[in-house]
Amino acid sequence: MAHAPTPSEPRGTDYTERPLEGLRVLELGSLIAGPFATRLLADFGAEVIKVETPGEGDPLRTWRYVDAQTGMSLWWALQSRNKKLITLNLKHAEGLALAKRLAAASDILVENFRPGMLEKLGLGPEVLHELNPGLILVRVSGFGQTGPSRDQPGFGSVGEAMGGIRYITGEPDQTPVRPNISLGDSLAALYAVIGALMALRARDLRGKGQVVDVALYEAVFSLLESTLPEYDVAGIIRERAGASLPGIAPSNTYRTGDGSYIVIGGNSDAIFKRLMRLIGRPELAENPRYWTNKERAKHAAELDALIEGWTQHYPLREILLRLEEAQIPAGPIYSIADIANDEQYRAREMILPAQIEGIGTVAMPGLVPKLSQTPGEIEWYGGALGTHNEEVYSELLSISPEEIERLARQGVI
Repeated sequence: MAHAPTPSEPRGTDYTERPLEGLRVLELGSLIAGPFATRLLADFGAEVIKVETPGEGDPLRTWRYVDAQTGMSLWWALQSRNKKLITLNLKHAEGLALAKRLAAASDILVENFRPGMLEKLGLGPEVLHELNPGLILVRVSGFGQTGPSRDQPGFGSVGEAMGGIRYITGEPDQTPVRPNISLGDSLAALYAVIGALMALRARDLRGKGQVVDVALYEAVFSLLESTLPEYDVAGIIRERAGASLPGIAPSNTYRTGDGSYIVIGGNSDAIFKRLMRLIGRPELAENPRYWTNKERAKHAAELDALIEGWTQHYPLREILLRLEEAQIPAGPIYSIADIANDEQYRAREMILPAQIEGIGTVAMPGLVPKLSQTPGEIEWYGGALGTHNEEVYSELLSISPEEIERLARQGVI
């Protein structure tokens, strides 16, 4: 068999159509955090090769809503867009050899196994960097690759709990609330992408790859603003506060006259004055006890009652128009149905029509962020197990069709 090609060289300032074109990413792992990170890289041009176990595939293929005709999860179709899908048995000796060749030909390897699993498979950092000194190895796990908790299984839900965000989310004196999405996994995925891009920049400067170690609980913890120094200096433990934001006033969710809810942020000094004039309380705009946020925070409940006393007299749309005219930040609380029909989302191409084989046209989320010169692109969604086996193994590793057929028969791919 021919040797694997070398990873791509840094492209300097010669921009291609998409900013990450020329980068090859090998994805090992399943479900959410690692695959979400590689999806983002694929959106902007990276060639992502997703490895799945023969005959099994990523469990996400059957999570949440599954189309009755195709047997495919719509979440899977979204998560695997723009990826080349191959099968490979990493526990088979020949499969391990193929994995090493793929890693040698890649710029980035993303894995989200439990710590130590990659080493048990024979693909630890030392092995990989001997094969490919420039490889960026991105490792996403519940608690990171070091520390006393490294071997504990960690899902996004656990990361949210131990990262501190669940404790401060919900109503006072009630059970902490979880977001109805995999927030911990998604945050870790974002840090995985950030870390990969940082490591690529360092490789451009130093010529060497490195390990990017992302822990789910740390990704969540990083969002907690000043809660740690406040606790350390003043012993303050931030508690659940419902829809309000303690120390920032007025900023809350208010009920409207037609039974809807609206979020209003009137917490800057100038905006607060405009808000008070709008609700018919201009004298409060000039009252010294409300001049600064520090003073307003002492009277947050009083201000919230005044504002909701006003919002309850008008329907949501009228309130939004009045607040917009007064240049006061506000917005309705959207369901996914509201999002799907919103003009702003559509104007920004955040609702895109996707053609899914066997299903038809399906609305899918667009690309974030928007780049003016080298925007991302979506070429395809989902795919059957091993869709790109022949393409990847023949074109990238120069394996003959006969050999590919033999490997498939023996359960290697």
